[in-house]
Amino acid sequence: MIAVIYSGSRNADWKLSDKGEIISEFRTVGINPYLTDKKAISNLLNKNNELINYAEEIKKIYFFGAGASSKERKEIITSAFTKFFRYARVIVDHDLSASALATAGHNPGIICVLGSGANAAYYNGKKVRENNFGLGYILADEGSANWLGRQLLKDYLTHTMPKKFESIFVQKYNPERKQILDKVYRHSQPVLYLTSFTEFLGEHKDSEYVDTLVKRGLKIYFETYILPLAKKHPNLPLYFTGAVADIFQRILKQTASDYGFEVAAIVRKPIFNILNYYTNKN
Repeated sequence: MIAVIYSGSRNADWKLSDKGEIISEFRTVGINPYLTDKKAISNLLNKNNELINYAEEIKKIYFFGAGASSKERKEIITSAFTKFFRYARVIVDHDLSASALATAGHNPGIICVLGSGANAAYYNGKKVRENNFGLGYILADEGSANWLGRQLLKDYLTHTMPKKFESIFVQKYNPERKQILDKVYRHSQPVLYLTSFTEFLGEHKDSEYVDTLVKRGLKIYFETYILPLAKKHPNLPLYFTGAVADIFQRILKQTASDYGFEVAAIVRKPIFNILNYYTNKN
């Protein structure tokens, strides 16, 4: 039996498969070694009945996640998983690698993540090349769910949100200033709160406010991530994964076109394609 996990900062999708058949699939909170330590990961594993039931049967684990880029951060995940899954070989890699497998296959391109966070990298058809973009939810993540959530709350708190949309926002969440600031500045994982507004924004993506907000975020994303990569690696298509890319794909494709790029694929959840890849490999 194999286990394939794709994790953002907010959620992690799990699929357990045996001989090509999905035995179990579920979602947990995200596992990001920037935000989650070994103890927290161990607690998550030990409280999941599905994992407890199949722990000894799983022989290979393929984990792809945000933040799993350096040797030290990969070790946080590997150590916790190895202790729980005693008979499994654990492979940990970055979410960009999963996105490359799920979208481009063996075709060169620029791999783009727009989900809870934001990232991008050059992919030569075999390996994702390292970059300096993955700076996390405080210093970076332009255009992502985290960024959109931050701007949404800032517009609300500073009374710069259009009144018509503000009434929709208040009706949905009835937010109080103290509550918002506590969740952002006092909660141990504020990114979970900041990214929680994505579906709401998607429900109102045709409103002028959301349209303008998303366009602003994508403009910053392209100028921060895509243009520098394209300068070094010209004439390559873009491959996207993530909820923001999927929900706002009309705006995304238009923005890409405005900058002279082709969007070759948008896959919201890479885990399905990754599972197929490793099922065939095993």
